[in-house]
Amino acid sequence: MSISIEFPDGSKKQFDDGVSVLEIAKSISTSLGKKAIAGKFNGELVDLHRALKQDGKLQILTANDDDALIVLNDTAAFLLAATLKAAYPKMHFGEGHSTADGFFYDTDNEDGQVTVNDLADIKAQMQALVKANGEIKRVFVSKDELLKAFAGDPYKESLINAESGVQIPAYQLGDFVDFGYRALLDKAGEAKIFELLSVAGAYWQGKSSNPMLQRIYATAFYKQADLDADLKRRAEIKERDHRTLGRELDLFFVDPKVGAGLPYWMPNGSTIRRTIERYIIDRELAAGYEHVYTPILANLDLYKQSGHWDHYREDMFPPMDMGDGEMLELRPMNCPSHIQIYQHHIRSYRELPIRIAELGMMHRYEKSGALSGLQRVREMTLNDGHTFVTPDQIQDEFKNILQLMMNVYEDFDVTDYTFRLSYRDPKNTEKYFDDDEMWNKSQSMLKGAMDDLGLDYYEAEGEAAFYGPKLDVQTKTALGNDETLSTIQLDFMMPEKFHLVYTGEDGQEHRPVMIHRGVISTMERFIAYLTEIYKGAFPTWLAPTQVEIIPVNLDLHMDYAESLQKTLAAKGIRVKLDKRNEKMGYKIREAQTQKVPYTLVVGDQEKNDATVSVRAYGSDKPSTEDLNVFVDAIVSEVKNFSRTGK
Repeated sequence: MSISIEFPDGSKKQFDDGVSVLEIAKSISTSLGKKAIAGKFNGELVDLHRALKQDGKLQILTANDDDALIVLNDTAAFLLAATLKAAYPKMHFGEGHSTADGFFYDTDNEDGQVTVNDLADIKAQMQALVKANGEIKRVFVSKDELLKAFAGDPYKESLINAESGVQIPAYQLGDFVDFGYRALLDKAGEAKIFELLSVAGAYWQGKSSNPMLQRIYATAFYKQADLDADLKRRAEIKERDHRTLGRELDLFFVDPKVGAGLPYWMPNGSTIRRTIERYIIDRELAAGYEHVYTPILANLDLYKQSGHWDHYREDMFPPMDMGDGEMLELRPMNCPSHIQIYQHHIRSYRELPIRIAELGMMHRYEKSGALSGLQRVREMTLNDGHTFVTPDQIQDEFKNILQLMMNVYEDFDVTDYTFRLSYRDPKNTEKYFDDDEMWNKSQSMLKGAMDDLGLDYYEAEGEAAFYGPKLDVQTKTALGNDETLSTIQLDFMMPEKFHLVYTGEDGQEHRPVMIHRGVISTMERFIAYLTEIYKGAFPTWLAPTQVEIIPVNLDLHMDYAESLQKTLAAKGIRVKLDKRNEKMGYKIREAQTQKVPYTLVVGDQEKNDATVSVRAYGSDKPSTEDLNVFVDAIVSEVKNFSRTGK
């Protein structure tokens, strides 16, 4: 009996039933047989010795293919587990496999958890296992045999019992057997280039109600140069990680005793946040927005009417029963609150557009495992805004919002971003609000606005919200992740749900269109983004401390230093005077470590000449400047958002 195998180029060939991937590779060419590391059969990764028993599409993988790293890292995870099982007799094992960034294995050791200090020894033992170059075989093992192999390990027992079928596919190296891998390499020696990176806590199967395990993170590559480049990239990421910088620069912290995902803003972080908040409010007021304050609590009925309770209930905190039939809910969105502002008065077409903005605090029920620094939190403050317009005003208002966004990006020196227009899928009549005229008109308006502004954009059919098209501004974080920086969302549904009206020129009631927009996302996420983009070295206008003054001698030069401090503070500069009885070199190094834009050292010469010795952040060489010239320069720098030549 034969089977038909189709290759990526569309060609087909007949093979005997039960032919292996390796045999097919060798039949194509001797060199391919030598380079092959695995196969991809009907979309599933399979090892070289997998017997194929049905027709299908096959790709022979070599080390140069994208999926090859999955096979390699799964193999390395398997070898790590084999190493740990031999080294730690009382260790229990959770899940372990490749990821988009390497591989990991979850462990729980009765004699004490693995620490980062143990990784060097574990790596040496794993290298010895790799050097032995044992054969890795795919086997079928009964549940009973696997349960016996992992007797007393509650995590593996749970995983084994969850498997369907009597015989479970697994891989074996010597006496060690493990399962749950897609495809592994033939020999242990093929996974010789790897690095054990770190350890961290991870809840069993990602649930906070489960025990905390110790996760070992690692990565593997086929070439040493690729591993070296990856380690360099990771070092850069670590230097930019806002969680690390947040600790080093004393910006914020999260205390699990108080609650995960609830950040505390320290004075330095609060200063950055306050500066951004004042900036964006001033920008929005100048753009015609009216700023409001609305409660973070509302009657649950409000969110039932808006549809949030039906569509986002899993992301909302449980309602609070007030005991008299009233149920209050922490708001997950600000739009229903701004609708109340609009509805509080009778509105005329002469008033539209009505622009309402708020730094609105919201709460989302995020699982513990998803929380991360300031990027994923349970309490957040959104730079939120809603504009109520007539249908004919959509295009002009869209352009106004987009121009505001781009002006803000310029001030923060954000340049790496792209635009994505999200449309409905006209064939999907169930997901999208059923009004062809509305969709066609609104989508053409957004497209027309982008064309009028001469902007490049990507059109994504089927990615709109069910109630209207939108524009997403996409950016890459300093760590290489894609993130939505800003959004403009047309909404035809919410005005219907809340029966919003305005009196038209004809004296009749008409339905406005609602535009949701967030210029800089939440304060938390935006500051995390900026911290990583700037690598903690905030531009002068945003820096918590803009100038630090260090007197050479506390007794002889303090009067001049204090007068200088008063002069700068009177100009609105955030200035710190270091009065500690420490060596001057230590103070200068600490100011550099804290990434203060300007450090001023003042001694006899500066005092006598009314000058300052200026050391800019990142510079090894100080310069002497006239005091008034320096003051005027830094005031101008702050005014111009730290942009030179403006």
